[in-house]
Amino acid sequence: MIMKKILTALFIIAIPPQLTAQQALGGGGQVVSPEIHDDKTVTFRLPAPEAGEVLLSGDWMPWEGFSPGTAAMKKDDDGVWTYTTSVMESDLYTYFFLVDSLRVNDPGNVHVVRDVASIFNMFIVEGGQGDFYKVQDVPHGTVAKRWYHSPGLDKERRITIYTPPGYENGSEQYPVLYLLHGMGGDEEAWISLGRTAQIMDNLIAQGKARPMIVVMPNGNVSQQAAPGESTRGLFQPTMQLSNTMDGMKEETFPDIIRFVEDNYRVKSNKEDRAIAGLSMGGFHSLHISRYHPDTFDYVGLFSPAVFPNENATSAVYEQFDGTLKRQNENGFELYWIAIGETDFLYNQVVNYRQKLDELGMPYEYVETAGGHTWKNWREYMTVFVPRLFK
Repeated sequence: MIMKKILTALFIIAIPPQLTAQQALGGGGQVVSPEIHDDKTVTFRLPAPEAGEVLLSGDWMPWEGFSPGTAAMKKDDDGVWTYTTSVMESDLYTYFFLVDSLRVNDPGNVHVVRDVASIFNMFIVEGGQGDFYKVQDVPHGTVAKRWYHSPGLDKERRITIYTPPGYENGSEQYPVLYLLHGMGGDEEAWISLGRTAQIMDNLIAQGKARPMIVVMPNGNVSQQAAPGESTRGLFQPTMQLSNTMDGMKEETFPDIIRFVEDNYRVKSNKEDRAIAGLSMGGFHSLHISRYHPDTFDYVGLFSPAVFPNENATSAVYEQFDGTLKRQNENGFELYWIAIGETDFLYNQVVNYRQKLDELGMPYEYVETAGGHTWKNWREYMTVFVPRLFK
């Protein structure tokens, strides 16, 4: 009993003093944060009576380089810091607090996502684009985390696969979208931050997309799996890993296709395969599709990196124009490029489009507001997927 009391006391002491007032002092109830109002303004609250400054940082705020801006919150007489936004468009948003420069998540909001090594709270404003990202009362597909053997890498690797509603109980064969993440991501990025399952369920239920299988591999060939999911243990994720964009992903991608086609009811023709990705995943989609030029009828490049680094010596990156020409001669249904007007990769896309124009290679181009953000990539997904396998 004495030991139990000591442990309880130590636990209380360990809680940062500026965050101990989780219960609203006025009425004893839990502080509500975020509170989404009927007029689509949103109020954030954080009990921190001892804090000298609390800032809110949200991905809807003007960005400062690769980080969203901040807004000062105001403390009331009960020590609760509050901030209310202007009217927000329907979408999915992420945010965090800075309490006297210490980054903390919202204790009133249990909904979090991981982006590389950072954790963010999230919320959805409904009534528009955000409805694609919420769980609706529609038939649901299945998300599986599978392991497969990659002979080209000589290792077991983890992969995320979405199968559409009714797959388990049917006999139908389906087309496949291979969906690739960006630098620092892993096989959990698109299913978590990208809301792939919710987007697919909702698009299929609305008749806007054909039922399909979506395959989300780990694009870091030096990894078995996401942090905490491999034999390496609970390691800290980082942006730059060995073998990043060095050609190994492109060379060994057929290992993934073989696993999918050996283990799932899929159509295995070119016209029934699509590949798409964001940032580094766009780079991989571009180079996989031209290095294996008769494999995919649909290619989607979301804010893609385009050109290999100077020290990338893989044969994958040789004969860039020649393999694009062959891909074009083989024919395809859709080559789709999208990027935000303030994206740091914008000029690479401008130069790549010029190359495609010179080669006479047809493509569709979409330019949106904003930069290198999941807000854009989720939206691109909702536009690109309905164009597939028609």
